[in-house]
Amino acid sequence: MNLYEKLADEIEDLVRSGVLLPGERVPSVRQMSQHRKISITTVIRAYVLLESRGVLESRPQSGYFVRQKPSQENKARSAPQPPLQKTHPLPVSTQVDMSRLVLSTLRSINSHEAVPLGSPYPDASPFPLQRISKYANIIVRRHHHWSVLDDLPPGNPHLIRQIARRYMENGQSADPGEIIITVGATEALNLCLQAVAKPGDTIAVESPTYYAFLHAIERLGMRALEVPTHPRDGIDIEALAAIMDSQPIAACMVMPNFQNPLGFQMPEHRKIELVRVLTERQIPVIENAIYNELYYGESHPTSLKSYDSTGMVLHCSSFSKTLSSAYRVGWAMPGKYRDLVEKYKFLNTLTTSSIPQLAIAEYLIQDGYDHHLRRIRKSYAQQASIMTAMVQRFFPSGTITSQPMGGYVLWVELPEWIDSMKLYHLALERKITIGPGYMFSTTDAYRSCIRLNYSYPWSTEIEAALITVGQLAASCERS
Repeated sequence: MNLYEKLADEIEDLVRSGVLLPGERVPSVRQMSQHRKISITTVIRAYVLLESRGVLESRPQSGYFVRQKPSQENKARSAPQPPLQKTHPLPVSTQVDMSRLVLSTLRSINSHEAVPLGSPYPDASPFPLQRISKYANIIVRRHHHWSVLDDLPPGNPHLIRQIARRYMENGQSADPGEIIITVGATEALNLCLQAVAKPGDTIAVESPTYYAFLHAIERLGMRALEVPTHPRDGIDIEALAAIMDSQPIAACMVMPNFQNPLGFQMPEHRKIELVRVLTERQIPVIENAIYNELYYGESHPTSLKSYDSTGMVLHCSSFSKTLSSAYRVGWAMPGKYRDLVEKYKFLNTLTTSSIPQLAIAEYLIQDGYDHHLRRIRKSYAQQASIMTAMVQRFFPSGTITSQPMGGYVLWVELPEWIDSMKLYHLALERKITIGPGYMFSTTDAYRSCIRLNYSYPWSTEIEAALITVGQLAASCERS
């Protein structure tokens, strides 16, 4: 039994025996850490575990309390953290010029000396890179006469079969003949956008949105229109429909599952409705599904592709967030645009190397992908709870966080007078990185927001860095 589990059991016994009464405040995290001579991380893990058991409840800026009995909760229910509100961007399409900002930010975030709270990439340490590399070396030794013709689109048939099989195992159907292997999901998104729209066209996106969408739109000389987005339900379909009825929209780009940066999983009925609304208007939708395997619930989420009967959904994903970003292997299932995407794949990058494709296919066959995924899902879910609790405790009053249902990023809405770019530079001076909200919109609508990465194992270094960011945010508040 881990130390935090032992502490949790001890506290639960005190509650059962009546030493700690319902509604009573338990010792603060810092007090418990000092009294027991254990780390703050251990105490937080114990308290989060007791929350999940229904023994304790956290109250923002107040601490942890013994949970009231059901009959008492109606009389004295603690005020929960106020939820994030639906965004309200202006329904105006804009030219996109995000690449310089994001590139400069990512360069500093990628510094090996900095604590990677702002990294867009998951911690690679639990990924089976050595196993995949071993398969790659075997494949290289086996094939002495490799030709570029072996790598031509749509991709290696062995990997394509394994991808289709993976969808089947997750309760979804996938036609192997529709799958096109790409250089990561980024290329898949770019190719799909190129297939459905032309320079000058307007593309509807969520707000805030994944900055790779904005990059693709900028690269192809298109315009982005940000649509109000609910932190639990996803893109506002009614607002999107009104926009489409009032001005020409060439396509829509969304992340229905574990959206970056908000982390929501769009409810099933909303996915169905979104596909229906877009299909009726013959507007294609590009679906980014790179986090679909990183769910915290009991079952794999469905995708928009699950509800597409006319080929209007262009589905994109990759292995970069679950196996290895080093190999950059992704794919697209572009529906009725399949032949056009394959053509653009050939014209843009010609091929995707077969060696990484075959190595990943071999891993999927031989090495327990599901076991690997269960391990990192459990780790991410726990670390999400810890980071959320730490932000609520150490950041300025009025800070609100997202409630991610998968993936590995936390969206933090700071008080409105705090500028995330100023906070980003202050943190960077202390060798800590964060993702400023400016990266997720063509406007400054999220100037007071930041994105944090919780994929890295919780440590005293990460804990201290997060506390420091909270203190820096408070100093911005006072200035």
